[in-house]
Amino acid sequence: MTGERPPNVETVEELVRKQLSTALGGPRGVLEAAIPTAAFTLAYVVTDELKLSLAIAAGLAAAALVVRLIQRSTVQFVLNAAFGIAIGAAFALRADRGGDGDDGALAYFLPGILYNTGYAAVLLLTVLIRWPLIGFMVGAVTGDPTGWRSDPAMVKLCSRLTLLLAAPCILRVLVQYPLYEAGEVGLLGTAKVVMGWPLQVAALLAMAGLLAKGRTPLVDPPLVDPPAGT
Repeated sequence: MTGERPPNVETVEELVRKQLSTALGGPRGVLEAAIPTAAFTLAYVVTDELKLSLAIAAGLAAAALVVRLIQRSTVQFVLNAAFGIAIGAAFALRADRGGDGDDGALAYFLPGILYNTGYAAVLLLTVLIRWPLIGFMVGAVTGDPTGWRSDPAMVKLCSRLTLLLAAPCILRVLVQYPLYEAGEVGLLGTAKVVMGWPLQVAALLAMAGLLAKGRTPLVDPPLVDPPAGT
């Protein structure tokens, strides 16, 4: 299926910027994902009550969902956040067998660490085999999923962008996993919030800086004239 090019997009760089913004849900989508986690961390540090903290996080996600439904806007990003909360809650409640809450609170953050590990591994693998993930964003819109690979400059650009996209995931694992192993609930929660959307925004700014240097035309492949005399 041929993808539709977003309006007023003439270069590959503009296309990638718009595709990434859409994928993250813009500032609102990022906040909807960050606020429940921040609330869970603060509530647990203050109250030391695992179930109450989980209920607060779930309540905020539910409130965001209601607002989206009232406004008749997309609920995709709220549902993504709610799914993450549900997985974290399942891990937390299963681990909270001693009743003190600390094991459960730590387990709440484990799915995020595992997700970032897996996502970073996939992104790095696509770069190593020279099929960088960002390239498929371009291909999805141009209607030629693999045509971008015929241009070495495009492969190089998409590889750099994919590495920048992977950088936040790698940093999160390097910082958060040692805190998880050390049992530092408060520091782990703080790191998750600080290294959530702020780190993602920093990566996007770095990607925007890289994209700003280029003006690669986004054009359909030219038609080849048939040989003379045929």
